[in-house]
Amino acid sequence: MTSASSTPRERRFRAPAADRSVLIDPPWSEIGDLLAANLARRGEATGREWAGLSMAELSRRARAEVVAAARAYSATYRDIPAQPNLDRVFLAGHQPELFHPGVWAKNFALSRLATGTRGVAVNLLVDSDTLKRSTIRVPTGDLARPRVEEVPFDAPGPEIPYEQRTIVDRESWCTFGDRVQHHLASLVRDPLIAEYWPRVLARSQHESLIGACFAQARHELEGDWGLTTLELPQSRVCALDSFAWFAAHLFAEAERFRSVHNHALQRYRRQYHIRSANHPVPELSKDENGIEMPFWIWTRENPRRRRLYVRRRGAAWELADRAGWRHELSAGPVDARTFVERILALPVRGVKLRSRALATTMFARVFVGDLFIHGIGGAKYDELTDAIVRRFYGIEPPGYLVLSATLRLPIARPPVGADDLRAVDRRLRELKFHPEQFISESRAHEPITCSSNSNDTTIGELIREKKHWIAESQTRENARLRCRAIRNVNGCLHSALGEEQRRTAAQRHQVVQALGAEQVLAGREYAFCLYPSSQLQDFLLEICPSSR
Repeated sequence: MTSASSTPRERRFRAPAADRSVLIDPPWSEIGDLLAANLARRGEATGREWAGLSMAELSRRARAEVVAAARAYSATYRDIPAQPNLDRVFLAGHQPELFHPGVWAKNFALSRLATGTRGVAVNLLVDSDTLKRSTIRVPTGDLARPRVEEVPFDAPGPEIPYEQRTIVDRESWCTFGDRVQHHLASLVRDPLIAEYWPRVLARSQHESLIGACFAQARHELEGDWGLTTLELPQSRVCALDSFAWFAAHLFAEAERFRSVHNHALQRYRRQYHIRSANHPVPELSKDENGIEMPFWIWTRENPRRRRLYVRRRGAAWELADRAGWRHELSAGPVDARTFVERILALPVRGVKLRSRALATTMFARVFVGDLFIHGIGGAKYDELTDAIVRRFYGIEPPGYLVLSATLRLPIARPPVGADDLRAVDRRLRELKFHPEQFISESRAHEPITCSSNSNDTTIGELIREKKHWIAESQTRENARLRCRAIRNVNGCLHSALGEEQRRTAAQRHQVVQALGAEQVLAGREYAFCLYPSSQLQDFLLEICPSSR
């Protein structure tokens, strides 16, 4: 395959700040043009092939296999209506967790795209990622002093992939919904958890995997709300024949892929002035284990993810990690089909081969979907994926849609922001350095006593003294005397403003307390099940009105 170079448009994204706001890039009005450009780019790959299999043919197989697998998987737990032959495939993906509404918005956009273009929408459940916490953050308390509680849905367990993580503590699992509602009771009425968690519990009668229970219950709910998406775990994608061809090609071209990957990564880091060796991904290494590939490996005996290395020893192929595990993929020369079959046979030996994030979206975007919907984080790292696709496959990568949204919990509270704190801090500063501004002329003849001035004086005389020193030009000779005199006058005047200072300090305390409460109550990343169903439907279905 040949290489291609291009300088893409730099895209910078920020999560929308305002409540009920949505980021869509490009806007809906331009999605038709983006889709048309992607279809044209797919045609450019027609002549590129590996081991006699063209990219176009691999893409045709991958699309058919992914859609069929998604239909079969989704039908195991909910009704899937029959669909005619569909022309377009739309994809998105996320970990099967209790994510916030801004992430959930991608599924609603998927459904809109599919129903508007005679397409099929597939949400990939990235169950090769690990479950890092067995709790969710739940706001509780009252409006004045809210706090966040970490509410567990299961006992802590090993950090292993979702596709391996089963329910450990049934008591925590069964009582989770009630405990969440108890914490929310004073702040949110009718949270979705009351409807959603019984669905999760029902799924857990058939499924022992935490992520599958979360996702299947959510997907059932989406069906009730009119969405037409399918779902498919990434673990099942990795079991497909087309995915094995994709992996086999990367293994066969391991040295070149590593070179392309690391060159693109170094350029990306220079462009964004990144010094971290792990951001957005680490470089692919090479050592006695072989060449590192963008895949995870783990086994039935040890379900913790490890980085995968591929080593060619003469005509033989070997897989390895850095923990001493070895697996002979072939003892001698094999043709491409046999090589693929050996990869497909790995699960029989208790070996799990899973793509890491970059390879996951590369396969999805280049070989499966006509359009992929990213969140902000995925969109950022896929700039790197684009650079790799250009050099490794020699094609212009298909464009993607970026979508995120912000929805706040429906908690009525006084508006407060950083400007309020800045305003009260300015007032405190003025009280300290310009106290005369806060004293009315009617108090000019009021006597005042202060430790820095032993003579009897009045407020008006002190103010006139300060004006005198301010009008006096500062010189080297009088600078210290002038500064001390102004400071002494300010100190004396402060004693006349005690009540104002106390009131302003109390106001600042209230603002700081309100800002702390706002930080808790206005968070955008609370789990979708904490919001009322009516609020979620009103907002999310408005993003894709055709899915009603």
